[in-house]
Amino acid sequence: MVKYGYQLSAISYQLFRNISRNQYATLEKPLILAIDIGTSSVRAAIYDGNANPIPRTSVKLERSFSVTADGGSELNSLEAFDQVVSAIDAVLEKSTKIKSEIAYVTSCSFWHSLVGVDSGGNPTPSILGWADTRSHDYTEILRKKLNEKEVHNRTGARFHSSYWPAKLLWLQTEFPSAYANAAGLFSFSDFLALKLFDKPVTSISMASGTGLFDIRKCEWDPELVKALKIKPSLLPPIADGVSATYRLNKIFAKRWPRLAGAKWFPTIADGAADNIGAGCVTASKAALMIGTSGAMRVAYTGEPPEAIPEGLWCYRVDRERVIIGGALSDGGGLYRWLKANLKLPKDAEAQIANRAPSGLAFLPFLAGERSTGYNEDARGAMFGLTSATDSADILQSALESVAFRFAEIFDQLSTVVDIKQIVASGGALRESAVWAQIIADVLGRDLVMNGASESSLRGAALLALESIGKIDKITLSSSAKKKVFTANRDRFDLYRMARERHSEFYKLVNR
Repeated sequence: MVKYGYQLSAISYQLFRNISRNQYATLEKPLILAIDIGTSSVRAAIYDGNANPIPRTSVKLERSFSVTADGGSELNSLEAFDQVVSAIDAVLEKSTKIKSEIAYVTSCSFWHSLVGVDSGGNPTPSILGWADTRSHDYTEILRKKLNEKEVHNRTGARFHSSYWPAKLLWLQTEFPSAYANAAGLFSFSDFLALKLFDKPVTSISMASGTGLFDIRKCEWDPELVKALKIKPSLLPPIADGVSATYRLNKIFAKRWPRLAGAKWFPTIADGAADNIGAGCVTASKAALMIGTSGAMRVAYTGEPPEAIPEGLWCYRVDRERVIIGGALSDGGGLYRWLKANLKLPKDAEAQIANRAPSGLAFLPFLAGERSTGYNEDARGAMFGLTSATDSADILQSALESVAFRFAEIFDQLSTVVDIKQIVASGGALRESAVWAQIIADVLGRDLVMNGASESSLRGAALLALESIGKIDKITLSSSAKKKVFTANRDRFDLYRMARERHSEFYKLVNR
């Protein structure tokens, strides 16, 4: 296996060695190890009983999915597992001065992954990610075979290659022998549970993102399972609730003696954890996140809407809370692509700050489309180029186009919830104040930048603290300083016209 390590500079290492044990004597207990298993990195840190990160305990191990020409998006199963193990190793090594017991371990993971496991517990070589589109032809087969509107309202998921139904139908048809050898069909976090606890348990949160789960009854959807000819025994058991906990098996209890007595909570979805960490757990607050991809989500206590808007998905945080929103396949990944291919000048953002709308029409579908059209064949495109167009113009139109897609999600969300505040997070937005301002102007709403740098980690820690009764509710907001991007009404009016051009171009290209 590949080993993922970390390094401390000589100065940082010496500072860490000089920390007195007494500095940790007053830590608010219980101590919690939080792990965030994302698509582009694995993060981990220790949090105290007030969901505050303990300095100098955080670790970040970067990675990326392998992309293939035929639409594949994969992560090596064993390397992905080893990364989580290495992250835990690193946190424990960095926190040796802390003598207080780590009582709990909580985690969140990326939604929509799929990995098969044989009877010996060995995984398929690769984890299929949400961006794997090789099963896209099978969404049409599903639409002909089943009533998509009814399935969407039960499972909260449209027929799309992001979800399990299309992927499983693809595997059954094109890889029948490999599929026949499967003894389990898991999300990556379920496989992680199998390796650490000898129990491939899944949470309601993770199961709800598969597209195979009844979000109203909180069980695997029997009608869909039967229609896809899936043996129920292949699906992981669902944890009783967020309060259910597990213990390490002998192998990992020996590897991590400090965690041998810790209680491990079922892994929740990173999107749900991000909402919690950003303080967006009521119907009046929306979380807008741009990392590699993008999403706008509203989480609240209660049941799913009676009718889920066709362009949105609806999953669960847990048995009491739902989370509804939309996801964009292109976010920070699109920005990285622009930087790599356009040779943008260093002052590109300064050039486009406070400009009028670009006048160009850009479709941000380099990685395909999810919300709101769910068009499997959508591709990136651009209209309106002239000899005077430069790379800064193209950058501006691309950033605007993502904002326009968020506006589509916002409009549909507004039909089921009354959003009073939008809280933004994600590395891509923190690095681009210009992009955050564009989004505020397009939406015509102020954008509050979440000051907490690790919303998902903090969210997982908060949910764990609520589960053990340490805090009453997860509605605690971060004390970190927040920046507000105030929407410009004049620019909002201009962007309404630009958005109409974007919509017409979308209809023209994606017939």
